[in-house]
Amino acid sequence: MADIKTLLAQFDDISRNPQRLLKEYVDSGEKVIACFPIYTPEPLVAAAGMVPMGIWGGQCNPQAAGKYAPIFTCSIMRSVLEFGMTGAYKGVSAAIMPIICDTLRGTNSAWRAGVKDIEPITFIYPQNRKDPGAVDFLIEELKTVKNALERISGREITDTSLQQAIALYNKKHAVMRAFCETANEHLDIIKPADRHHVMKAVTFLKAEKAIEMVVALTEALKAEPICKWQGKKVLLTGITCEPDEILGYFADNGIAVVGDDLAQESRQYRSDYPAACSAMESLALHWFAIKGCSVAHDDNNTARGDMLAQMAKDLGADCVVLCMMRFCEIEEYDQPSVITQVSKAGLMSFSIDIDQSTSESGQALTKIQAYAEN
Repeated sequence: MADIKTLLAQFDDISRNPQRLLKEYVDSGEKVIACFPIYTPEPLVAAAGMVPMGIWGGQCNPQAAGKYAPIFTCSIMRSVLEFGMTGAYKGVSAAIMPIICDTLRGTNSAWRAGVKDIEPITFIYPQNRKDPGAVDFLIEELKTVKNALERISGREITDTSLQQAIALYNKKHAVMRAFCETANEHLDIIKPADRHHVMKAVTFLKAEKAIEMVVALTEALKAEPICKWQGKKVLLTGITCEPDEILGYFADNGIAVVGDDLAQESRQYRSDYPAACSAMESLALHWFAIKGCSVAHDDNNTARGDMLAQMAKDLGADCVVLCMMRFCEIEEYDQPSVITQVSKAGLMSFSIDIDQSTSESGQALTKIQAYAEN
């Protein structure tokens, strides 16, 4: 148990102090590439010999960002822009930005205007994933990212080096999935916030270090007696479920988080990079394998709700909690269909507002308490 507590404390510390980790990377002579949400091709960064670090915003009241991003902008993008404009990402060599929603299109221009010292590397994911030319289009888009990373690193990204990086990231995905499965057998130890800190810390760590630490935690958990959780269980879906206080509300009310479809957490590890004729094609085909995701268009508008209902049943959850990022139009578009399909499956659901520009989460507490008392 001591090893578990130590490892959880390390994950907690990393998740709360990414700037310190960034400084360690830069001070050791490594170049860091910031990776906007979601599905940024991190293997390209690793293959170029640089460090990818996720940027998911954080709790702040944006001031400088208000010059370019109005209040009705997704709060992750507002906080990321605020941090960029106020120097929180100092030392980052560039930022990769996948254009997957209207807000990111605007953030691209705002970043160029407001963050002069960090080059944005943008590319577009094709939303028509059935068009026969979509794969070729995406490969060409990814080549622009590859070229920019080669220029910044001064190192060629070969097919071999990229294949090796893809294999590494597929291993990381498998390790993260294994951790989630094992954590569900130890819900007395892994509280909702603990689970989140592991998932969040991994977005800041090098893949090799993330694998080492998560495997150590998973193996330590396996050595503990399996816990048959007697309380309520929920599945979270959305972009993120921060601040930590919200996750604390679940724990305080005897509710376990047994799975998630959060973009910041498990959603990015659901699908591996498939085998293909080339490493670049493998990177591209990953996009077309994604199912049940708000940022990846699907003609079947019930697919995500059906997927979540099945996930909840498989994990023994009786409720799906929609963590609705305020002003995220793609998540809001999915909400009615998700609620309908989850209800048809005989499961409960409720939504809570997520807003990084305020620490006020009383509404979420009230809803969580009501569910716990139901």
